Amino acid sequence: MTASAFVHETADVSSDASIGAGSKIWHYAQVREGAQLGENVIVGRGAYVGTGVELGDNCKVQNYALVYEPAKLANGVFIGPAVVLTNDHFPRAINADGSLKSAHDWEPVGVTIGEGASIGASATCVAPVTIGRWALVGSGAVVVKDVPDFALVVGSPARRVGWVGKAGVPLEVGPDGEWTCPQTGERYVETDGALKEVNA
Repeated sequence: MTASAFVHETADVSSDASIGAGSKIWHYAQVREGAQLGENVIVGRGAYVGTGVELGDNCKVQNYALVYEPAKLANGVFIGPAVVLTNDHFPRAINADGSLKSAHDWEPVGVTIGEGASIGASATCVAPVTIGRWALVGSGAVVVKDVPDFALVVGSPARRVGWVGKAGVPLEVGPDGEWTCPQTGERYVETDGALKEVNA
């Protein structure tokens, strides 16, 4: 942990975790062994960051979010309050013979989130799943399949209802078929269910 990182006295941060410069770990948060947090990461009150989880620079993990291993978050990812990133295909407390399951009885699967994407409050991402760059998952959504770059998804199961730009604002489609961000003016083109920036 770098000297410029802040860890609240009530937080439980493993000495084996890597915490980047300018990061802040708040009240009652837990950061497990081998977790790697980049620079300027914020982990809110009561949040959990699992063993070996990777968070890029400038990520925000809001209060009571649960980021289970082996999740990988790119730079600038927002995880809203009470979000859950799962890690088990077929969760059980016990094996078929009634014995208690141990770490050796299952293989964790992770959620991967691309640069700048946001997961709204109380959403659940069911691993294994990939959330694309700059995508926006609506509050309370249940994500069970991959989400494309710039997609706006809502509901249970989550489905795409539009596109968003880097500012997070829903894009507007013009008569020429191009999508435009009303806030930044950035333009995008949709091809075969995928959105790409013009002149990117």
